[in-house]
Amino acid sequence: MAFRTENPATGIVEQEFTSATDADVTRAIERADTAFASWRKTPAADRAKALAGVAQAFQDRGDELARVISTEMGKPFAQAQGEVALSASIYQWYADHGESLLEEETLDVGDDAKSVVVTEPIGVLMGVMPWNFPQYQVARFAAPNLMLGNTVLLKHASICARTGELIEEILHAAGIPEDAYINLFVSTDQVTTIIEDRRVRGVSLTGSEGAGAAVASTAAQNLKKSVLELGGSDPLIVLDDVDVKETATTVATARMSNAGQACNSPKRILVPAGMFDEFVQTVVETVEGMPVGDPLAEDTEIGPLSSVQGRDDAVSQVERAVEQGATLHTGGRALDKDGAWMSPAVLTGVTREMDAFKEEIFGPVAVIYSYDSVDEAVEIANDSDFGLSGSVWGRDTAKAEEVARRLEVGMAYVNEHGTTLPGLPFGGVRRSGYGRELGRWGFGEFANHHLVRVAS
Repeated sequence: MAFRTENPATGIVEQEFTSATDADVTRAIERADTAFASWRKTPAADRAKALAGVAQAFQDRGDELARVISTEMGKPFAQAQGEVALSASIYQWYADHGESLLEEETLDVGDDAKSVVVTEPIGVLMGVMPWNFPQYQVARFAAPNLMLGNTVLLKHASICARTGELIEEILHAAGIPEDAYINLFVSTDQVTTIIEDRRVRGVSLTGSEGAGAAVASTAAQNLKKSVLELGGSDPLIVLDDVDVKETATTVATARMSNAGQACNSPKRILVPAGMFDEFVQTVVETVEGMPVGDPLAEDTEIGPLSSVQGRDDAVSQVERAVEQGATLHTGGRALDKDGAWMSPAVLTGVTREMDAFKEEIFGPVAVIYSYDSVDEAVEIANDSDFGLSGSVWGRDTAKAEEVARRLEVGMAYVNEHGTTLPGLPFGGVRRSGYGRELGRWGFGEFANHHLVRVAS
């Protein structure tokens, strides 16, 4: 596995990185295991102080960190800055709330015995991280677990190696011991070896279904806890009381954020038949008016995809949908220049018989469906193997909430989509994975909730 920065805006390889040897992996596990013994005993206030220092560093070095994201995977600079700020807020949230989350809980179970639950770390954890939100997704795994007292081995995506190095550098400078957080340039086979090691107690992966299934299988065979955040094909239901143009413009912008490369992007947009044509026209006009260009340019709204392979996969999915009978209103083609460029697309007429109905399209492609009743919209929304998040849009928020509660997803929103805050749980159901990150839920996934009971 080659770890390198290949700028998707130019196709130029800008930096290459040396992969870890098997001996490096063995030493890293030993180091993290040894560090656990002392890190878990470090006062919670000191661990919190280190995380606060990480948050401050992310704020202080925001433009530098954002520029690396843009260069490595093509995210427009303003969006990359937003990701850096979100990452900082996660480290700060656990610095602020970690000590209270560690407080002992006394249980009232109706007898005279003293029953206390103590939240404790479990040991060395392996994190396998993706490229699409390279700093935010590390933060939501690393921040709670370092606060808890676990130690972390981290494999970042091969195209985000520089980000992996920078995060490690920042954490260590802020006071996280060098052996408590170790960045590793390791292969898939080496990840398996790490998970199988008895000293490693759990693994968290954000990535594809295939990678998730492989990691989960290895973890299960070795009786290790795993948390998976996988793909998504999020439904977005528009109700009949919205302002059509305003909502369509907002939805189009949300779908094209990060060039559509977000697990919780609104990939299936469901619109009442009576407003369908106007909604589609507005989405097309909005998408065609969004500047596609250099991710470091100030006015760019859509950058390249993360790789030529990713671009080709998305273009192929659009082409196959059209071959199977869908209507392509705009875009959907590879642009004739160096890099991983694609014109943003809008599709309608996708039916259950088409591949695009079942697949996740990981690129700048809005798929819009028409529905005749709210019940039909909910049925279409829930007719998916995925279940990450979904949203409902309407002026009557009580009605919209009622519909949102019917969505079979891990996260349902009204009049927003994919909102992430440090205190909110993040995760899905079905083939979108299992387990939760962020908030108190993410704090408990890799914890030992240790019952201590004293009879009088």
